Amino acid sequence: MIEFLSYGFVWRGLLAGSLVAAACALLGVFLVLKRLSLIGDGMSHVCLTGVAVALLAGGNPVYVSIPVVMAASLGIMKLTQKFKIYGDAAIGIISAAGLSVGLLLTALAGGFNTDLLGYLFGSILTVTSGETVLCGLLLAGVAGSILAFYRLLTATCFDEAFAHTRGVPTHAVNTALVLITSVAVVLSFKVVGIFLISALIIIPPVSALLVSRTFKQVLWLAAAFGVASVWVGVYASFVLNIPSGAAIILVNLIILFACYVCKGVNRD
Repeated sequence: MIEFLSYGFVWRGLLAGSLVAAACALLGVFLVLKRLSLIGDGMSHVCLTGVAVALLAGGNPVYVSIPVVMAASLGIMKLTQKFKIYGDAAIGIISAAGLSVGLLLTALAGGFNTDLLGYLFGSILTVTSGETVLCGLLLAGVAGSILAFYRLLTATCFDEAFAHTRGVPTHAVNTALVLITSVAVVLSFKVVGIFLISALIIIPPVSALLVSRTFKQVLWLAAAFGVASVWVGVYASFVLNIPSGAAIILVNLIILFACYVCKGVNRD
């Protein structure tokens, strides 16, 4: 353990991973309740387009992907509102478009290389100082927004139609939620990889919902589960020499199973 923590890049990776995992878990609570949890999966596929564009243009994949994924999230909102398409169908359309365009651009960029594989499957120990700062700003923005607009968010999540009739700006709340989620998705692809981002958004909130008694407890536990999975997962990957992204998600699954068992025991 001492050897594991003796490297500066390990501390940077753990810090960035903890920040983004907590942010994803907090956002995931609202997305799960709104039945939009798969938006993370759709946006992760769009990330491939952003990464491919960055490789073609010689830019930073994280900074290039943020506006690309945000535009895609607005596209999902537009499809659901203007064309009356269900949310899961809109996510599927944008996801397919993002993945196909990304694969096409990847081929034009010269195919899969080591850097791209790192984004696909995660490379938490390559997180830069600038990206760590972005992760901190993301968590601060998410936590600050929840504190400032707690009642608006909960009203929109639990009964959006009733909240709208009471004057809650549900459209603005939904738009802000998906835009912030877009940034979280982009910052997550170095932590767990493009293919596993949705798990980081979905599993900690579901685990917390199984064992929590109040909504605020759900938020705290979801964030705690997300952070714990990063620390345990990265350490396991160091000891067992396995991919860090997969290890983080496996730890999340173990936590989910433990919460399920705990709920069953308490019910009995």
